[in-house]
Amino acid sequence: MIELLAALSAAAAVGVGRIALPLLLIGLLQNELWSKVPILSQIHPQVLVGVLTSWSFLELVASKKLLGQRILQTVELLFSPIVGAMMGITIAEVKDLAAWLIPLIGITGGLLALVLQLVQVGWFFRLRGLPLWLVFAQDGLCIALVFFAFDAPRQGGLIALFLLWLAVRSSSDWYQWYWQQRRQKEF
Repeated sequence: MIELLAALSAAAAVGVGRIALPLLLIGLLQNELWSKVPILSQIHPQVLVGVLTSWSFLELVASKKLLGQRILQTVELLFSPIVGAMMGITIAEVKDLAAWLIPLIGITGGLLALVLQLVQVGWFFRLRGLPLWLVFAQDGLCIALVFFAFDAPRQGGLIALFLLWLAVRSSSDWYQWYWQQRRQKEF
């Protein structure tokens, strides 16, 4: 159960807002650089560090401007399920789970990352851009969730489940907001 919470924590780090930063951190936290990360284990580590460092820097800088947020939203929405699944599989392999559980954890991690990313996109369009304080909070939460996946999986998993609960609450709020907006347009 603790391994599942660790995988949820790592996948939530991707869904919260960044793609390359969690991958970079997970590679730097492991003794064997990215040897257990699917797809990335096939790329030379020096090239991988360069690409992930550049992309992480781009994510951190571009997320502070409205146009950068729009572009990142699109890219992260497309790639968050893939990277979330990769993060879940990596944590499952690091924790030496049964082979039949690894694909299930990968699917769960990918879906969690996608749901959290969809909620973020919804808030982005509802608020017409994310406030700067929220972007900084996302960056901090992303880093914290990766560290929690390794050092405190219970706490990281509980944070991931809390984020999922907030996503469900947000969807019901959006549903009510949508119908209120629609009624106002009819009158």
